Order: sequence, then C-alpha cells, then structure tokens
Amino acid sequence: MPTVLVPLAEGFEEIEAVTVIDILRRAGVEVVVAGLVEGPVIGRSGIRVAPDCALDEVSSRAFDMIVLPGGLPGTTHLKEDARIRQLVKEQAARGKYTAAICAAPTVLHAVGLTAGRTLTSHPSVQGTLTESRYLEERVVVDGALITSRAPGTALEFAFALVEILCGKAKAEEVNRGVLARL
Repeated sequence: MPTVLVPLAEGFEEIEAVTVIDILRRAGVEVVVAGLVEGPVIGRSGIRVAPDCALDEVSSRAFDMIVLPGGLPGTTHLKEDARIRQLVKEQAARGKYTAAICAAPTVLHAVGLTAGRTLTSHPSVQGTLTESRYLEERVVVDGALITSRAPGTALEFAFALVEILCGKAKAEEVNRGVLARL
C-alpha cells in the first residue's frame, strides 16, 4: 500500500487538504496527516482539523509521496519550517513523489526543486516561479513533481495522485463512488 504524508500548518487551505486526504484514503492509500505542532490545526477558513499525529512523530519515516496543501498563511509556515524543507529535499533526493497545490509550489521553489521544471500554481504566486516552465493547466505532472492550481482543482489533483500511486483502474473505481468525473 502506498504511503503519503500530508503536513498541515496553521492557515492551510481546507479544500485542498481534506479533498486529497479523502480521495487518497478511498483509494486505499495510507495517508498520514501530520500537524507542524501537536493538537488541532486551524485552516485559513477557520475549520479545525485534528491531524493523525505531530510531524516530529513521523519525520524520520520514508513516504512514497508528500503532498503540500496551499493556503495562506499555511504555505508560509510550511516554507519556514526546517523539518518540511528537509523532508521535501530528502524526498526529491530519493526520487519519490512530491505534490503541491495552490501557493505550495513556492515551498518547492524555496528548497531549489523548481528550476527547469514544468509546473503550475495559483496565479498569485506565479511570479515566484520564474525559473520553471509555467503552465496554466489545472494539474501538471513533471516526473516525480506534481502541481496544481487552487481549491477548485483539488479533486482533479487528488485523482491524478491516485492514478500515479495506484493506477487508472483504481482512480476509476473511486470515481464510481464520488462521481467527480462524468
């Protein structure tokens, strides 16, 4: 079973995080939701989410994928957290998947992973990603780097992650239950 880490920081975008967590779990993926601190994490819209654990409890564990939700100031908190920067660098060094949505591709930029890569993000942070090939697509896959644009693309992003980790047949099976793709 594939394993995915979804770190949550205060001010995360709820739609992006919860949609990805839900769709991946429906596909049978082991998703570990880890707060940067212990206890509930409050999203940008004031929704309180209880992570499975604190990041320190799983920071030494290897995952098949790390998914960074966007939102502000959540993305800023992820970018400023030395543990997140280290985990993302190690993930890339192992050739494992890293996914980021909305403003979160700026975390990838901050650790030097976007130069020469093809990606997308929320239009508000596009100017930060000038060293990459930027596409105005809803989901962009460049090898082990997967990016998406905003809360409105969260379902497409989540299904792309399921296809990558579990295959197209599993994505179609999950879709039969949620009817995201007609």
